[in-house]
Formats: sequence, C-alpha cells, structure tokens
Amino acid sequence: MKKILLSFAVFMTSLISTFAINKNTVEIIYNGTTATVSVASNISSYVTVTSGSSSHVIIKQSEAFEGIDATLDNEDGEIIYSLSGSSNDGEFYMEGAFKCTVELNGLTLTNPSGPAINIQNGKRIAVSAQKGTVNTLTDGANETYNGCLHIKGHTKMKGKGTLNIVGNSKHGIYSKEYLEIKNMTLNVNTSIKDAIHCKEYFLLESGNISLTGAGDDGIQVELSSDPATSITTEHEEENSGNFYMTAGTLTISDYQGKAIKTDGSITYSGGTRNFNTDDTETYTDIQTVSQASAANSAAVYDLKGRQLKANAATGKGLFIIRKEGKAIKVIGK
Repeated sequence: MKKILLSFAVFMTSLISTFAINKNTVEIIYNGTTATVSVASNISSYVTVTSGSSSHVIIKQSEAFEGIDATLDNEDGEIIYSLSGSSNDGEFYMEGAFKCTVELNGLTLTNPSGPAINIQNGKRIAVSAQKGTVNTLTDGANETYNGCLHIKGHTKMKGKGTLNIVGNSKHGIYSKEYLEIKNMTLNVNTSIKDAIHCKEYFLLESGNISLTGAGDDGIQVELSSDPATSITTEHEEENSGNFYMTAGTLTISDYQGKAIKTDGSITYSGGTRNFNTDDTETYTDIQTVSQASAANSAAVYDLKGRQLKANAATGKGLFIIRKEGKAIKVIGK
C-alpha cells in the first residue's frame, strides 16, 4: 500500500510540474514562511517580483502594461493574480496602473504587520473568491494602514466562494473608491473600526454578506475628494456617497456605531436585510455655501473630522460645517 501511495505522489508531482501557467496569469502559492511565484511567459516583461521566495510577496506591474493577449476567459487582457496556500506571516502587495483580477483559490493569509492584501493600484480591481473555496484574511494590530483587505482603486468583489476577514487594525475592507459585491459569501468577523469602508458609492447586487463585531459602523460610504456627482447610468464615474442594495442577504450585528452610515442616501430595492434599518445615518443635505456664510461658520472640518481654519470652506472642496448645534456637509466654491 505504501508503494502505491508513493508512486501516486511521484506521479502527481511530475504532472503538476509539467503544467504551463495560463497566459496573463501570476500564480502565487503560500507555504508557511515562503511563497512560490510563477509568472506566465507572455507577461514576464511586465511583472517584477522583488520579494524572492518570501511569504511577503511584493509585485510591481509595469505601467507600460495596457492589456495583451485577450482570450475568451480573459476578455480584457488583464493580469490575473491567483493566490492559494497558507501562511501565518505573509502578505500580497501589488503596485500597478492597469486593471487586474485577484483570484482567491483556497487562501489562508495572515499578516501580523500590515494588510493581508494591499493593492496600490488606482484602476478597477476585481477580487474573486473561486467557486467552492474558503479563503481567510487576517491582519495585525497596526494603524498605519486602513484595512485587512486594502485596495486603492475601484473594487469589484465577486465569485461563488467564501471570503472571511478578520480586521485587527482599522477596517475589515477598505476601498479608496467604489465597492461592488456580487455572488460572494463574505464574512467580516472582526474589525476595530468599520467592517466595510469605501468611497464614491457601495453596491450590493447579490451574495450573502455577514458583518459582525465592528468597533464602529457596519458599512460606511464616503464621498471622495473629487466634486460630487449624482446617480449616473450604470454608476459610471459616480461619486454620490450612496448605498445601494438590489439583491442578496445583508446581516449586520454587534456593531458600535451605525449599521450603515453614508455621505449620500440609502436605497433598498431588493434582497433580505437582517439588521435594524432605522439604525442608519445619512448626509443628504449637501449644500453649496457662499464665501460669506462659510467665513462665518462656527467650526469647519474636513471629511476625516479634522478641524480646519474658519475660512477653509471658502475654498474648493467638501467640508463639514457645525453651527448652532447642527452639522451639514457643504461644497465650497
């Protein structure tokens, strides 16, 4: 019996070693304190790995990359980063200037000193939990970054797998631009601040989302620093601060702030909501203020709550003005 098992193991090792990496794919397999990074030959000139075999994988995607070799499975020709395996002291860090997809293929990743996944790329980033897989991300207690899953660009979370997140620093998920979720089973089990924090807008199209143990809000949606826009077709270039739920199941429990807090409005057009929908907070009274009224404001703050000089709102940007016991969000011109 031992000989048969040994022969099978040898056969499998030989078989795996002969598999070619799919075009446009970077495959990363974590194993404790090391990681194996394999780059498809057709994109090797566009991907630089500076971390060697370390489990703290650092990749820079060349700004010259603009999409190549589109296929039926990769219509846009973007680079796909496939992550699997396990590490209790690792990370995935990527810089770039073109949209990409991060596939989670049975990944358990803990970074004691930073985000488990840190995408410093301002384009559209798709995060896909592959069908049938369970993936878990955990960060460390370090407040110099914003989330266990930290993404600089537009974030689209999808896939028919499961993603579990434990946020020990700030937010569980942080997206510097919009966040859309479709199909995925997503569990944010712990977060020191918000379970989910994003800018521009939030859209839940489908999936099963459970947010529990947030030290602040379940979901917070901010306006970005760009001039605000209203609802747009397919939400293209939208910066409304709005929350949208069209389908799926959303459960929010054991939080310390609000279930949902937005700089815009909250719209439910479908789905199942397992939380107190009255325990929300919106800022829908965005106003344009004159220089005279801004100069006479009792207190002016930026969107992060930092107090500014009294005449700050006379300039361009978004501000919070507190006067006579009321707080309004304004656009300075």
